[in-house]
Amino acid sequence: MSAEVLVVALGGNAIKQADERGTTEEQFHNVDVTTKQIAKIAKAGYRLVVTHGNGPQAGALLIQQEECEHLVPGQTLAVCGAMTQGQIGWMMQNRLAYHLMREGVEAAICTVVTQVEVSDQDPDFQDPSKPVGPFYSREEALHLAEEKAYVVKEVKPGMEKSWRRVVPSPEPMDIVEKESINDLLNGGVIVIASGGGGIPVKKNGDGSYSGVEAVIDKDRAGFKLAQAVQADKFLILTDVEKVYLNFNKPGQKALDRLSVAEAESYEEQGHFLAGSMGPKIEAAIRFVKWSGKEAIITSLDKALEAVAGNTGTHITP
Repeated sequence: MSAEVLVVALGGNAIKQADERGTTEEQFHNVDVTTKQIAKIAKAGYRLVVTHGNGPQAGALLIQQEECEHLVPGQTLAVCGAMTQGQIGWMMQNRLAYHLMREGVEAAICTVVTQVEVSDQDPDFQDPSKPVGPFYSREEALHLAEEKAYVVKEVKPGMEKSWRRVVPSPEPMDIVEKESINDLLNGGVIVIASGGGGIPVKKNGDGSYSGVEAVIDKDRAGFKLAQAVQADKFLILTDVEKVYLNFNKPGQKALDRLSVAEAESYEEQGHFLAGSMGPKIEAAIRFVKWSGKEAIITSLDKALEAVAGNTGTHITP
């Protein structure tokens, strides 16, 4: 029997912590910690496909484009998506190769600059939902909305700086490079793909693709990636060991295992916020419904333990 295919979706904390400025040194340090865990999973015998978010990086890059337009032409959000795929992919390749060597694992690593097809008629273009860039206070956010025409929303109520800029986040429909990703995976390569949810593109009448001004949710795109490679498990890594009911409220309760029906019920009750755990639960439900196999949500430092069934939240049929 061939080794199981595991798709790993990394949260933003795998690259940049919330209290950090996002310097190259900070991001390399976080990626080093992240890839050390991924190397351990590879050593356990899984065939790996890794995807990651890019919200802070795309947001920062977009600010740089806008602030320097008087010097050089600003690039589009789609181009920023492509640029951050290259940036983060390089960091991951660099440090993962080192940790695989330390673990005695011989495996090639390849980042695929990935396009993901979306519809330019998606309703999220009318009501943007994807946070990008830094956190702001309410006053800062409203000032930017007026000065720069940003669309801003409060994404983490209760925090001192709880507001962020939001951009359209259309539903991912298909992964353009899925054949190349599968060829690499079947050749024994650890593949980093669909970074930041992929570069959003629409299909034109002549069969070509054009970039779209959006950022795709990486968990939703992670599910499409899991479909494309026929994954046996879908592991979503975030900053908490388990999913909670009443998170940070009285009666907070950790969830170890739950069925799709239970997950959907808790989702309807509003336990999972749209800007944080909501998309992860939604992506996990989609995977379990499609595959009949389990999805796991846990923290980065508990990844291998969770895959072994010893911690994390496991969503099953």
